[in-house]
Amino acid sequence: MVLPLDDADFSGRWRAIKGLFTRDVVRRSAHVARDRRGGYRLWQSRFWEHTIRDDDDFERHVDYIHYNPVKHGLVPRVADWPHSSFHRYVRAGLLPVDWAGSADEKPGSYGEP
Repeated sequence: MVLPLDDADFSGRWRAIKGLFTRDVVRRSAHVARDRRGGYRLWQSRFWEHTIRDDDDFERHVDYIHYNPVKHGLVPRVADWPHSSFHRYVRAGLLPVDWAGSADEKPGSYGEP
């Protein structure tokens, strides 16, 4: 799939990417649960488009992404999630390795309203 350079239809673009990916997963015989309407339950059903407004907004979104594995109980500390850009931020000296503490401490907002 090739998109024109002036394409700003982010919803349509993501719909196409998700559709192609889902069809490929199903074609490879991976089991994917279906919802009550027969659609595949591989993706979160909703999303919202957001344009980053400034550096503070960007920082809040990065914090949110970095903290998500802790929030959802996948790891006790942000540093324990190996698939995160957090490690790049630590290497660059932008965040300490113990940023956000651990799951058993009182959580902060970390980019959430």
